[in-house]
Amino acid sequence: MRWIDSHCHLTSADLSSQTEAIIERAAAAGVTDYVTVATDEADAARALALSEKFESVHVAAGVHPHEAGKITDGWRERLAEFAGRPDVYAVGEMGLDYHYDFAPPRQQRSVFERQLELAAELSKPVIIHCREAHADTMAVLSDARPTSPVVFHCFTGTLAEAEEIIAAGFWISLTGVVTFKKSDELREVARRIPADRMMVETDSPYLSPEPVRSRRPNEPAHVVHTGRCIAAARGETEADFAARMTENTIRFFGLPQRTETAG
Repeated sequence: MRWIDSHCHLTSADLSSQTEAIIERAAAAGVTDYVTVATDEADAARALALSEKFESVHVAAGVHPHEAGKITDGWRERLAEFAGRPDVYAVGEMGLDYHYDFAPPRQQRSVFERQLELAAELSKPVIIHCREAHADTMAVLSDARPTSPVVFHCFTGTLAEAEEIIAAGFWISLTGVVTFKKSDELREVARRIPADRMMVETDSPYLSPEPVRSRRPNEPAHVVHTGRCIAAARGETEADFAARMTENTIRFFGLPQRTETAG
């Protein structure tokens, strides 16, 4: 079986010092590729350097809502230089986060809107971060009318919210949270997402899934546990589900076709 971790942060402090070992463990688990998602300009530079070293590492670049209050003049132009590269496969993660007070909502929204404009100019997929801000996030997307694929990464919302996202034509990606004992509604979401509109991810170094929830940090090898849980919830074989998720991730991001193991 082959898996792709559709969203991780290999440049994070918890993972960057052990990248080679992480990739070796992931390869042993059947994870061949990773989309590492940069959260600001400096992180984008680190992610690109990593992708030049490892063919299995693919980059997305954006300004996370937590970083929206730290932008400086010319940030959009500098982000465009990163995101416009052919080896950057999506813009994001971008969006709104009302759980933490790291940036004022108005500033988050402005940065979000300008990144959506950039993604439209570049015709690149969009990765959405949405936490406790579903209505406002959907409103911004409704105004922007993106024509490229849009994924709500690390979805942990309600079934009603998931249905609204799917009805709008967007995608949903699930993390290890779906494996938690109290995540019955999220497993119901996993059952109901159309098979061609979903992906799996670790969001590592965060959110380790069962049965490795106590291990810190999370890492790409653990995406297999999330995939196994969702496959069981949907009544699918693990092999069939893994193949479908791999196909979906390649299609969403336009990743290069690779048959070899990670490295």
